[in-house]
Amino acid sequence: MIKKNKVALITGITGQDGSYLAEFLLEKDYEVHGLKRRSSSFNTSRINYGLEKCMYMGNLDAQRDWGHAKDYLEMQWLMLQQENPEDYVIATEEIKSVREFIEIFAKVLGWEKKEGGKAIIWEKSGLNEVGKRADSEEVVVRIDPRYFRATEVEQLLGDPSKAKEKLNWEPKITLNQLVAEMIEEDSNEAKKESLLKKKGFAIYGSKE
Repeated sequence: MIKKNKVALITGITGQDGSYLAEFLLEKDYEVHGLKRRSSSFNTSRINYGLEKCMYMGNLDAQRDWGHAKDYLEMQWLMLQQENPEDYVIATEEIKSVREFIEIFAKVLGWEKKEGGKAIIWEKSGLNEVGKRADSEEVVVRIDPRYFRATEVEQLLGDPSKAKEKLNWEPKITLNQLVAEMIEEDSNEAKKESLLKKKGFAIYGSKE
């Protein structure tokens, strides 16, 4: 009997989410095609390596339910294994504003002026608001109107209680672990781009 290969074609997803999806499917013995990697616009390591001067953001006060793609992929897989399809909410109930998320990043990167102090100093307001590194006072966050959504939702918070009860699903990766992993991944990419820039190759920013 000839064993049929399981093949997955990934479209419409890039970056780390696409990488995690590919990794998950490979663990399930799928042959994976169609993945394209792209740089994230939220990349603090590009600043540390001198590839960009600052990050451009939209609504800093939008609150989101933060979670790791690996946890969400596991939940999606569990949903697909059920005999009878049902609707589930995939969420962690870990809610932070975009502003708070940036502040967590800045602390992990060590941008405080003194230990235990603030790592980002916010100045001005509205479209003119900026975020400065506390240690060097360099502007590292600016507002760009292009990143505001026409139908912005101020708060997105999910209730995953049904998934936890029926599928025994629990998110395994904490917010701090998520941040640490993002910084590590972005740092690796920034190192490569920094080396290419030194060798004379053209490097494009996240806004290009």
